[in-house]
Amino acid sequence: MAIPGKGVNQIRTLSGRSDQLSVPYRSYMQISCLEMERARRNKERAAAALRIQMIDTRIEEIEKAEKELLLAVASVNQGLPVGRVGSRPEPEARRNTGGFKIRY
Repeated sequence: MAIPGKGVNQIRTLSGRSDQLSVPYRSYMQISCLEMERARRNKERAAAALRIQMIDTRIEEIEKAEKELLLAVASVNQGLPVGRVGSRPEPEARRNTGGFKIRY
């Protein structure tokens, strides 16, 4: 029986066997990355809250303007006869100017 040959691939090393958390600078680096991400997320949250507040304010303004317009339309319609509510005014009669003329 032949003895298998050994090459560079069969050399045992200790690389990659150390625990990632046992190296202090890696832990500190992960902590700093997590802190930066938390700061970014808090900034995003504050911006989103401000945007929601602005949207809510605008919705309230729209509702207020809509109520005012409905009240104005209701007060105008009270003075008109029932048949005229919402109808269009009569168009004016056209004046005959003699047609389309082009001067050269």
